[in-house]
This record gives sequence, C-alpha cells and structure tokens, in this order.
Amino acid sequence: MSDLPLSGKLALVTGASRGIGAATAQALAAAGAHVVLTARTSGGLEEVEERIHAAGGHATIAPLDLTDGDSIGRLAQAIGGRWQALDILVLNAATLGSLAAVQAIDAKEFARLLTLNISAPQALIAAFDGMLRASSDARIVALTSSVTTPRAYWGAYGASKAALETLIGAYGEEVKNISAIRTHIVDPGATRTAMRARAFPGEDPASLKGPDVVADAIVGLVTADTPTGHKVRIEG
Repeated sequence: MSDLPLSGKLALVTGASRGIGAATAQALAAAGAHVVLTARTSGGLEEVEERIHAAGGHATIAPLDLTDGDSIGRLAQAIGGRWQALDILVLNAATLGSLAAVQAIDAKEFARLLTLNISAPQALIAAFDGMLRASSDARIVALTSSVTTPRAYWGAYGASKAALETLIGAYGEEVKNISAIRTHIVDPGATRTAMRARAFPGEDPASLKGPDVVADAIVGLVTADTPTGHKVRIEG
C-alpha cells in the first residue's frame, strides 16, 4: 500500500506541455496521482509523460484544443469510460493575447482569448461535474493573475482572469453543501515561463522562481485540508 498522499487519485491538468502546467503534472504524479495531461502540442505532452514515467509515476496524454468545445465532451467521455471519479482538476491553460489599450483590443483575438481563458474552464467543469461529485475529496485549482486588479494595457487578459475567479468561486459556493468539491485560486506571481517572457521581454529570467515552486504549492493545497474558496499568491 503506497503512502504517497495522492495515491489512487486521478488528476487532470490543462496546459500541461510546459511551464507551470508541466511542473504541476509532474508534482502531482510524484505525489501518487495518475495524471491526465492535456495541451494542443502532443510533442510537449509526450516529453512530460516520459519524465513522469521515468520517475515512477503514472500519466496519460490527451492532446486537444480547448477552444473546440466538442473535444472537451469527447475527453470527458473517454476519461469517464476508464475512471469513476475525478479528484483534481487544474485549470492552467490560458493565452496572454496582445497587451493593448482597451479601445485597441483586436476583436477576433479577444474572442479567442475569452474562449480559452474562461469558456473552456466552464465547459470542463460542466463536462466533469459528475466525476468531480463522485470523488470523496475533489479539488479544482484555477490559475489566476495579479492583473485582476486593473492595470493599463492588461484589460483583455485581466478581465478573463477576473471572470475565471468569479466563475470558480460561484461553482464552489453552489456545490459546497452538496458534494466534497472544493475550489482554490492560485496566483503564481512572477514565475519563469514562456508567457512571462513574452509579457516582460526585458526581464532577467534567472531572477524569477521556477514553475516547480508553484507546482509544489498546488500539491500542498490539494493534499491539505484547505477550505473551499481559498486564494493564495505564490511568492518567491
């Protein structure tokens, strides 16, 4: 019998091919969970899966485009055909979009950003609601940002993350008295990722914490008796 804290648990991590998503998937697997890895790029997912297997963990890859609503339904059907419950859902996948003044936001790009950053998480919760309710201790972790507090030129991305926080918080309130589902919001803070490099091209990456710091904090959240609605910012 394994003494790993997440032994026997099933986790699903979006945006798991690199950065915080990849590090979180590896950390969850190291804690004993079987992790389903999703992202658009199969090559990146395969690399993460190989690292998990090499470390003695268990993972399954599921390449898909989260902006395609039908693909989320197919994913839920496939996972539901193999497992009875989903214990951990990490909503990490997101796009930055272009930093622009509100009046200059490109409508087509904004629509895609909202689809990935807010519509896809809602669709995932809807598709996996039954499996989350079937868990004896289900956790949803949504990655947010400090720009939910209005900041010039960050209107598009910031609005999507503010909406995500509200959506996740509302779901947590709706299910807290009728299920074992708890929701958590994580602001990773300044972290060495490709998205951060794109947003702050002049920044020295060596001055930033690695994604593994955020991943370890997420594992700590889901393995502790963390109350629903808890929001944490990861310093470092």
